[in-house]
Amino acid sequence: MSDVSPATLPVRPAAAPAGMRLRALLAGPLLFPLLVALLLVTVLAAMAVGGAGIPLARIPAALGLAHPIDAAIADRDRLVLLSVRLPRIAMAVIIGALLAASGAIMQGLFRNPLADPALVGVSSGGALAAAATIVIGDRLTGQALPFAILPLAAFAGSLVTTALLQRLASRGRATSIAIFLLAGLAIAALAGAGIGLLVFVADDRQLRDITFWMLGSLGGATWEKAALIAPFLAVLFAAIPFIGRGLDFLVLGETEAFHMGVAVERLKRIAIVLIAAMTGAAVAFAGVVGFVGIVVPHLLRLVIGPGHRRLLPASTLFGAALLLAADTAARSIAAPAEVPIGVLTALFGAPFFLMLLLRQRGLAGL
Repeated sequence: MSDVSPATLPVRPAAAPAGMRLRALLAGPLLFPLLVALLLVTVLAAMAVGGAGIPLARIPAALGLAHPIDAAIADRDRLVLLSVRLPRIAMAVIIGALLAASGAIMQGLFRNPLADPALVGVSSGGALAAAATIVIGDRLTGQALPFAILPLAAFAGSLVTTALLQRLASRGRATSIAIFLLAGLAIAALAGAGIGLLVFVADDRQLRDITFWMLGSLGGATWEKAALIAPFLAVLFAAIPFIGRGLDFLVLGETEAFHMGVAVERLKRIAIVLIAAMTGAAVAFAGVVGFVGIVVPHLLRLVIGPGHRRLLPASTLFGAALLLAADTAARSIAAPAEVPIGVLTALFGAPFFLMLLLRQRGLAGL
């Protein structure tokens, strides 16, 4: 028999659970390749699915990347893709990225995982400004205003709403979460009342446009609109390296962030302008699309943690894929009719928000 006792045997470290290993991989080098792959798969699905179905095998020929078997079918597919689907895909990708990133920035700024531009009235403020521009602008000029004015109006409405919300919720260097949520609900109600008044005085064409803002849709997507909104995404990516570190410290509190060398007031001003610009642009081009800004950052935080230097670019990719998938479903569920995309995001986002709210209540011991 061996004289080796159990105490002298080498101890092998316990293997980490499979779920923890997978989470570590997702939070590490696999994160961005997987998000890019998810976005590419969603883009291919959006190109293929619709009233005029285009099988994946025909897409290369339609895009001129392969020799077509049937030239007439390839020409029809090319017309559908280049004139209808690809502009809509581009708009969905950009707007989804903007909404998700604005939600992540707002949650970091207010240190509140329940913050969302649509939920606290920022989107409603932008929609009110856009609707007022449609109705009052038409009355003053006697004709429909150029579409390029609407993003400016929506940005102004979102900026005023965000600044007002920050002013109401902050006292000194502290931010009250309860006042933040209640003030946001009050602002959203006021904006809704203003939109209702505009609906009452609008004519038929104006009423259709206002209904578009309220329900949310990407049905009017064009290459020109995609070109108008693309600079907002470029500004976001340029700002991420400068605000990510500051938002990480701001989570600890404004006083602590100040002592760590963060220019807190400048960071807050930049964050507010970014939130207003991105939300206003999204509202101007797609109407009010809710819950993307709360669902995407929260799901990603569960996987990669709260660090904003990774959370913000990850949110843009995941938000783009999520809104594109929602838009593909919106135009496919009841084809040839189209379900408003804002209805779909609210249908799936509202239960998620309630679940998150109950989780927060449990953590607070209420």
